[in-house]
Amino acid sequence: MESLQERYSPNSACFGCGPKNPEGLHIHSIPQGDSLVADWAPQRYHSAFSDFASGGIISVLLDCHGNWTAAYFLMKSRGLQTPPGTVTAELTVKFLRPTPMSPWHMTASPTRIDGDKVWVKGGLSAGGKETATMTGLFVAVKEGHPAFHRWQ
Repeated sequence: MESLQERYSPNSACFGCGPKNPEGLHIHSIPQGDSLVADWAPQRYHSAFSDFASGGIISVLLDCHGNWTAAYFLMKSRGLQTPPGTVTAELTVKFLRPTPMSPWHMTASPTRIDGDKVWVKGGLSAGGKETATMTGLFVAVKEGHPAFHRWQ
């Protein structure tokens, strides 16, 4: 299935989710019911120590995945053809245990939508164990904001 990034922002250079960033992480968020899911495999240079991942990389992935969750569900709730430009207003990542350098699975879903604001919760698992959780507030921006056309 085509990811939201490939469908709605094929020219984005975002580090976490931009298909056109040659050094980016290139996550692929896919709708699945009331959530978005993404699978991603870290490389050796994403490690912090031994065979465990950098918390910064985990945070970037959860931030981008949460942002796409907000944009997608705002689009759906408003009956739009394309997602609105959204930005991160708040992000909290909790690291539950070290994350091994094996394939990862991310989930995220909106917990509340109020106007231009979307609250999202999500998580990252490796080897079937949740290793990090995320909560965030993402906001759709207005014309004139630098991120207004971010998906185009």
